[in-house]
Amino acid sequence: MDDQTKKPSPPQGDAAASGQRLAPQLWMMVKTFWVSPGRNKLILLGIAVFAVVALTAFLQIELNAWNKPFYDALSLKDFAGFLYQLGVFGVIAGTLLALNVAQAFLRELSKLKLREGLTRDLFDQWLVPKRAFRLSGAGEIGQNPDQRIHEDARHLVDTSTDLGIGLLQSTLLLACFITVLWTVSESVTFSVAGRSVAVPGYMVWCALIYAGIASYGSWRVGRPLIALNAERYAREADLRFGLVQVNERTHAIALYGGETDEKDYLNREFDQVLAMMRRLVSAITRLTWVTAGYGWFAIVAPFIVAAPGYFAGDMSLGGLMLAVGAFNQVQQALRWFVDNFSTIADWRATLLRVASFRLALLEMDRLGHDAGRIEVVPTDDDRLVFDRVSITSHGGCTRLSENLVVINPGERILIIGKRLDGKTSLFSAIAGLWPWGRGRILLPPAQTMMFISQQDYIPPGTLRGALAYPAEPSQFTYEEYTSALERMKLTHLSPNLDRDARWERELTPEDQGKLAFARLLLHKPRWILLDDVADHLNEEARGFIIDIFGQELADAAVVNISQADAVRGFYTRVLHLIEDPEGERLAPFTVIPMAVQPAKQKAPAV
Repeated sequence: MDDQTKKPSPPQGDAAASGQRLAPQLWMMVKTFWVSPGRNKLILLGIAVFAVVALTAFLQIELNAWNKPFYDALSLKDFAGFLYQLGVFGVIAGTLLALNVAQAFLRELSKLKLREGLTRDLFDQWLVPKRAFRLSGAGEIGQNPDQRIHEDARHLVDTSTDLGIGLLQSTLLLACFITVLWTVSESVTFSVAGRSVAVPGYMVWCALIYAGIASYGSWRVGRPLIALNAERYAREADLRFGLVQVNERTHAIALYGGETDEKDYLNREFDQVLAMMRRLVSAITRLTWVTAGYGWFAIVAPFIVAAPGYFAGDMSLGGLMLAVGAFNQVQQALRWFVDNFSTIADWRATLLRVASFRLALLEMDRLGHDAGRIEVVPTDDDRLVFDRVSITSHGGCTRLSENLVVINPGERILIIGKRLDGKTSLFSAIAGLWPWGRGRILLPPAQTMMFISQQDYIPPGTLRGALAYPAEPSQFTYEEYTSALERMKLTHLSPNLDRDARWERELTPEDQGKLAFARLLLHKPRWILLDDVADHLNEEARGFIIDIFGQELADAAVVNISQADAVRGFYTRVLHLIEDPEGERLAPFTVIPMAVQPAKQKAPAV
């Protein structure tokens, strides 16, 4: 887009998102889930997961209680009791195995359903009419939407499910085993001035203090991982975008011998990824000192805590192992935050990327209240009218040289503007995509109009569908298709009408341009609007197009918005786009944090 080549100066999106508050972003995603069509299925899955995890926690209590009679049988060399306890273990472990399998199944099914709901919601929000177009020029937040909808959404669902089930499991284990540990603590006494003193819940307090110190240390050391992960995902998206661009333009790159330049470009993007990964390596290494140190000391910590009771003779070997097992289960529950801090930071970064993207989509409809709007008025009149039209963009304001322009059927109009003077924005405004500016545009009936941009869209699928787009292929006969292709000297494509392919890759740029005009021959619109199309055609192709407008499309009005008169003698009138130094200028678009909602918002410079 000619007046949108400048990127907004302030970076937004991920960098801004990493500093936003978590609660508003999370609340928006929860509300999204609550109104989703699959909500009831997900709630039922959640209930099933809770039931399985709760039953697993109960059996883990039984398994921990099994430690006492088993180790007591060992210490007493009671072989019959030993065999009996092995049988008890087999029943408990077998049931736990079945529950583990059920939990894995429910976890993966939950991921599937969550991803289905989130991705379809992002599809719905992104492809609301005009949103994707406006977002594409909204700066960093509008770049690589494929990455956010595909990879970020998948990763968010995976980490959310794993962390959610893990937190539920740890919470239930903590609630169950903290009671066991409190009871076991009664066997631990201290000798003070010749008297035995028991501290109520002694082992519970030791576990809480130990886990609290480790959790605080993990938070202090690992906090930078949130911003680092957000930045890493942004750089990964840039690299992926570069790879896609190079892959889709290999023919042109080879023609110009540009492989070295493209390799340098990709290496620069990859260097950005590597730089972020190096910073992540350092941050994760620092965090590992805390988490790994905590884990190693946790092996002996329960024995140290329970040692006074065991050596005082108040606790048997089985009682010691019961206490150690209960302490470890409480520790395992309490250390959930420590063990998962890196994953939590990753989850939060991904959540902010997805949530800020969805927020930007919603704000596309609310922004621009302070900027003037072009009034686009559909009419039943067979004419196109520009009434004091000016176009507002972040680069400035441009307007038509004439205040009132009336275009009648069959006229050939050329509108000339400089490269960055809003030509494509005017084209988009006529199509109803660019709302910012002043004045009125009165349109003929929509079904009589067709627009052809510089890079015309060829949808994936069959060639028949691409020619008929946006109409249904069945609206035209086989003879009409072949006739249009023959007229555009594309007869070699006629046998491939029903072949499914990526036609934008298989066709040369010249054939793609011919395909756009073959589409015009099928639809035969009364109004044809072109965005700088003729400038990119050679002399022979221009003459060919003029011939079509003189015969099959002789009754159609043509409005071409271009940089110069490339087809002299064809147009009946020439208009000009000129700068308006006193006109409005749009401010760069910035995603507004959910925690702060200002009273007024500027229109996005898309």
